[in-house]
Amino acid sequence: MIGGGASGMMAALTAAENKENRVLLLERQQRVGRKLLATGNGRCNLTNTGASPDKYHGEAPDFVRPALEMLSAQDALALFRSFGLLTVTEAGGRVYPLSDAAGSVLDVLRFQLMQRGVDLRCSCTVRQLRREKTGFAVVTEAGETLRADALIVACGGMAGEKLGGVADGYQLLKMLGHRRTALYPALVQLSTDTDYPRALKGVRADAALTLRRGERVLGSACGELQFTERGVSGPAAFDLSRLVATGGEGLSLHIDLLRDYSHEELLHMLRARQEKLPDLETAELLTGLVQNRLGKMLLRYASVEQKGFVRDLSDQQLRRAVDACKSFVLKLHGTEGFDKAQVTAGGVRTADFDPETLQSRLVPGLYACGEVLDIDGDCGGYNLQWAWASGRLAGRLLP
Repeated sequence: MIGGGASGMMAALTAAENKENRVLLLERQQRVGRKLLATGNGRCNLTNTGASPDKYHGEAPDFVRPALEMLSAQDALALFRSFGLLTVTEAGGRVYPLSDAAGSVLDVLRFQLMQRGVDLRCSCTVRQLRREKTGFAVVTEAGETLRADALIVACGGMAGEKLGGVADGYQLLKMLGHRRTALYPALVQLSTDTDYPRALKGVRADAALTLRRGERVLGSACGELQFTERGVSGPAAFDLSRLVATGGEGLSLHIDLLRDYSHEELLHMLRARQEKLPDLETAELLTGLVQNRLGKMLLRYASVEQKGFVRDLSDQQLRRAVDACKSFVLKLHGTEGFDKAQVTAGGVRTADFDPETLQSRLVPGLYACGEVLDIDGDCGGYNLQWAWASGRLAGRLLP
């Protein structure tokens, strides 16, 4: 078994349930689960109670169905509870360890690996795979040749290069005849014109986002948005990052910062404020509606002069302020790279694997699971759920 990430550890644990199997897990880094420790900002969003095929992407998103049916989010939670992990479910079905620490998830997995007798070898990079008459030859960087009757490739993808994201899995599977799709960073910060975001660095807001090319809507998302020095981040931005990465040029992001209120409702609020607080400084027009720094930036965006008092504002200026709140538009340049990405969009073609077993259609005895395959999920625990479910399915090693 190659790869000690989430899917690889789950595959190893599952394979080790059969006492007749001798399970060897190879990991190129000094320890297993390094990327797992960074997920959910160190909290580990380990699944989502709403996990279903419509939350996934790739050439054939429905490929995930058999794995998710075999190990649903509820099944995964029951399994982790049997490992000794307590969890809590938050808004949107996101599940975290009760400890609020990703290390708790990794620890219970490590304990299970030890308990089940998995032979774990870290700092072991695989450089070559060969199919032999009676199994596989696995050649390590140190020149050692290991042999196996069956082989699971769970090397992950390119995302999170500093945490171990590599192309090893694609290259190893290519040696056995498999092909991959184009690769893109996903669940990653969006890069935009920086005039406004730079001044708003660190500001968070609940927003509705619409991705456009000209007048054509390519996608939309809602949730938390965070402004950064070079663009926007947060779950809502992450959910559009796949479309941005693959969408080419001429894209723009339309941000509705008061999505629960209509234009007319907001205009009524500003007219009332103008009437009740005529001596309020114009710079404070949006105070209480949005974060203060964001409010001033929206007035600048709307070309509303901030010197003076609200009593002097025309109805047209009030309407421009409302328009800025409801459609703050940023020109998109693309996304940050694989180093900042949480997941890889694209991967080894799923058409060459049986979705019921995750066994290769080209090479009997070869399996793949997790991010190395052309499957990626939305933000919110869906990618780890795919890792657990696909690792569980592949680890059964059924023909």
